[in-house]
Amino acid sequence: MKIAILGAGFTGLTAGLRLSQKGHEIVIFEKDENVGGLAIGFQKKNWRWSLEKAYHHWFTNDDQILNLARELNYPVLIKRPKTKIFIKNQILDFDSVSSLLNFPFFNFLDKVRFALFSVFLKITNNYLQFENKLALTWIRKYFGKKITNLIWEPLFSAKFNKYKENISLVWFWARIKKRTPKLAYPSGGFKNFAEKIAKEIENNHGQILLNTEVVNLSEKDEKVIILTKNNNYIFDKVIVSLPSFIFTKISNQLPKKYMKKLISIDHLHALNLILILRKPFLKNTYWLNITDTSFPFLVLVEHTNFIDKQNYGKEHILYIGNYLTKDHPYLTMSKAKLQKIFVKHLKKINPDIQKIIKESYLFSAPFAQPIVSKNYHKKMPTFKTPLRNVYLANLDMTYPWDRGTNYAVELGEKVAKLTND
Repeated sequence: MKIAILGAGFTGLTAGLRLSQKGHEIVIFEKDENVGGLAIGFQKKNWRWSLEKAYHHWFTNDDQILNLARELNYPVLIKRPKTKIFIKNQILDFDSVSSLLNFPFFNFLDKVRFALFSVFLKITNNYLQFENKLALTWIRKYFGKKITNLIWEPLFSAKFNKYKENISLVWFWARIKKRTPKLAYPSGGFKNFAEKIAKEIENNHGQILLNTEVVNLSEKDEKVIILTKNNNYIFDKVIVSLPSFIFTKISNQLPKKYMKKLISIDHLHALNLILILRKPFLKNTYWLNITDTSFPFLVLVEHTNFIDKQNYGKEHILYIGNYLTKDHPYLTMSKAKLQKIFVKHLKKINPDIQKIIKESYLFSAPFAQPIVSKNYHKKMPTFKTPLRNVYLANLDMTYPWDRGTNYAVELGEKVAKLTND
């Protein structure tokens, strides 16, 4: 069969790899100049490795993508970086039993409750019992108001803003369930790993058309017609790995009821300001959650406290991460203005921040985080669409797990199997 795939993120690449291995004629359309999707990267001239525009890593139980790396003989680094929390103007360890026992703002009962219900979520496999429950409501009941007010509610507020009270307990369960002390990272960066998959597809005689945006998709006489700005293509089947909203914009043959369901899922934009530094910003800390709600960002991720700075010309790399609603003013703000706002707060953690900044980069991505509301499974799309030979596979469909490249690979595996049948 002749099969088109729209989008060269990890879902599209995995589907393309599997179908090309089956001998199908594969063409992948990607509007960007690189493959990788939300894990897309860039590389400075003095760097040996690429860097993601938004912070990325794998957990050591991310079997789908780690198995793919092993299959392709792609090297993966595994380390245990430090995760800490910024609370009441202090940076405290928050990634082990000992750090919980020594946490100064919890009394003995708080520590027991925190441990007990964290372990409960960790060992529970049946997420269905959580589908009609709201995360913060449940957290307040079982973790208690003190823990909720100190830790969980500030983090939910920073990440989900106006949606914080609507988030499903399934989402919170998945975050606790999947977390591992050690993290994994593809040698050379996610961009290089994505390019490795792309090369395998091309070795199987597949095509990847970069800088090629699909503007229309339609079915006629059991075929699917793809229209780009410059050409028309005809395929037997098509896999759409683009966001659902984009799918509704490029196909006017979709029934209105189906389109309404697709766009019923709200999303947050990801915004990342990357600072390239002369010296480390944090001491031995990779991930720093911010619980001070006066701060204008959610998390600080010092990439070079996880991956060796030698791979980046001995420069230190700090991500300042946010998830924002589509109307948030930061999304239209200049890099200089945003950096000025952020630096004011960064000084509270490291007063020397202004002196050690060499340069900075600003990146944003829409549809980065679906809002996983109560009973999300009723909203979630399925692989089959009303168009007989068109399939959908995107990050709205990773439920019950949170979005990530591991589940993008899993979606690619599943939709490829369905398309091949």
